[in-house]
Amino acid sequence: MDVSRELHRLVTGYQATQAVSVAASLRLSDLLAAGPRSVAELAEAAGADEQSLARLMHTLTVLGLYRRAEDGTFTATELGAALRTDGTRSIADWVRFVGRPFHWQAYGALEHSVRTGETAFRSVHGESMWEYAGKHPDDRQIFDAAMTSVSQTVADDVVDAYDFGRFSTVVDVGGGRGLMLSAILRRYPAVEGVLFDLPDVVASAPELLANAGVWARCRAVGGSFFDAVPAGADAYVLKAVIHDWADSEAIEILRVCRTAMPPGARLLLLEQLLDATPDPVRTALSDLTMLVMAGGRERTTAEYRTLLTTAGLSLVDVVPTASTTSVIEAVAH
Repeated sequence: MDVSRELHRLVTGYQATQAVSVAASLRLSDLLAAGPRSVAELAEAAGADEQSLARLMHTLTVLGLYRRAEDGTFTATELGAALRTDGTRSIADWVRFVGRPFHWQAYGALEHSVRTGETAFRSVHGESMWEYAGKHPDDRQIFDAAMTSVSQTVADDVVDAYDFGRFSTVVDVGGGRGLMLSAILRRYPAVEGVLFDLPDVVASAPELLANAGVWARCRAVGGSFFDAVPAGADAYVLKAVIHDWADSEAIEILRVCRTAMPPGARLLLLEQLLDATPDPVRTALSDLTMLVMAGGRERTTAEYRTLLTTAGLSLVDVVPTASTTSVIEAVAH
């Protein structure tokens, strides 16, 4: 191994991140979906400077997202096609999110978090990520779209790995616009669902759920999972919720869910596990993102067991999926 070259590749990774994020923001892969285009055509369609875009396209070609033909036109590779917004497992919105200044600037203060234990986002922006999102609707829209994008990449893997058919009603706690819930209801036509999130979040959910063909079997409820969640269901799903929070807040959320659960109900945490992930690098970097952005953390199986026990729940099973997300199943004790 050329140590210097490898270290250089790691240190300059932020440059590739920004290049790919700009490609997503300009929707270059969408523009190439109909066929090859020249830089001039792409620049006109994207509203970009032609010479600067030519330099970006060269970099993105070297990175493997696009191919340049002898006539100078570009096409998307399989990797580049993953940036199309109409793809079934597209992460284009997530890529846009990680390149946004509010995210980027917070990650630039990682050293502050490591030295102090404080959330970098608050030190940079003067408030929590959740408070900031409430005051900046454009960035909130990008964040919500990114969360939906991430859910899309793991939802099918979760329903492939775990049997939701044994439940009659599933409450998706902190479920955003309902992508995870829609995947469950599409796979299991006899199951009914409740989408629960902040009022302004669930307000935009009916369209997604209707387009998925499941709106007739579910309802959207607005509220805070620190106060109460809909009671009486036999399954409560929390996808990538607990990792956003420090232990004290995480236990509070779990206790609220425990209160709502009738006898025999299941609590299902969809989370990455530091000790049981097929992609240790991705999960480790996600842990740093939680440190920087939200003040939460990725955890081990034992750490989730401790949280659950403290909240009056018992971990009974961990089901791996084809993604880095595991299904952590718990019952009340």
